[in-house]
Amino acid sequence: MDFFNSALGRNITFVHPAYFRITGFTGIQNIKYYYVFLFFVYIVSVLGNTAVMALILLDHTLKTPKYIAVFSLAFVDMLGNSALVPKVLDIFLFNHPYIPYNNCLTFLFFCYACFSMQALNLVALSYDRLIAVIHPLHYHVKVTHRFMLSLITFFWVFVITVCLIAVGLLTRLSFCKSVVVNSFFCDHGQIFRLACNDNTPNFVISPMLIFLILWLPLVFILFSYSFIAFALSKVATFQERMRAFKTCTGHLSLVTIFFIPLLITFTMGSKINPNARIINLSLTMVFPPMLNPIIYVLQTQEIKESLKKIIKIRKQSKIMTFLKCRS
Repeated sequence: MDFFNSALGRNITFVHPAYFRITGFTGIQNIKYYYVFLFFVYIVSVLGNTAVMALILLDHTLKTPKYIAVFSLAFVDMLGNSALVPKVLDIFLFNHPYIPYNNCLTFLFFCYACFSMQALNLVALSYDRLIAVIHPLHYHVKVTHRFMLSLITFFWVFVITVCLIAVGLLTRLSFCKSVVVNSFFCDHGQIFRLACNDNTPNFVISPMLIFLILWLPLVFILFSYSFIAFALSKVATFQERMRAFKTCTGHLSLVTIFFIPLLITFTMGSKINPNARIINLSLTMVFPPMLNPIIYVLQTQEIKESLKKIIKIRKQSKIMTFLKCRS
């Protein structure tokens, strides 16, 4: 970030603390049970998303544009929870609340980047469903492997750029008083509010970033499903409508579990107890990555068929090995 600061002026000196102290879960009763729950969520999330990625890589029938976005979502879910949960457990369960300044900014970058990519991957999947329902005959022309890879790559470049800007603006702040961050991770909003110099750029850009990486994706997804609902209303029979709608249920479930908790937390704002708000936000960040692979396995026919096929092959392989050993 030295280049970022040098662009602001060579003679400017910023007071950076040696560390930040994370205190988000401090003082909450029986919180150790919650840490056990977080550990369980993390293990299930890693195993589930790894299984989904392995299925997509092993089964050639799943190498379609749609499953490029599903693979990306599973990868981001696993990476995001791996960046967040082990560090949270280290901070609070093993009582290491002090995080060096540079490590804290790195922690912030990865958490926000992965969380943002979760939202944008849902946008990619909503576009896939939109074209599949509205233009089924042109789907393979409009949604190609190249298009989906380009879209996911663009989202990654966009998210990395946005998060680097957020982190870069933090490096131009001086911290002369408190270094206590009242959150469960190195939260951007909590950190820039601790600054003792002008934090106006951070204060202005923060809602802009939230709009770009959270609310704008939600608006696009809502518009997509409005068009899908309108298109389905023109389908002749009820059975055809239900058949088309079933292809969207998995994605709709992902959107619901990702955005609804955020909407509740942000709209209620100060009405929520600070401790309850911290727990709600932590659940919002760690719970969807655990549920996403479960939802896709249970609600997506292609995934279920692929899983059955791999299990069948494994069983046949074991039987053949057993018969060879007996002979």
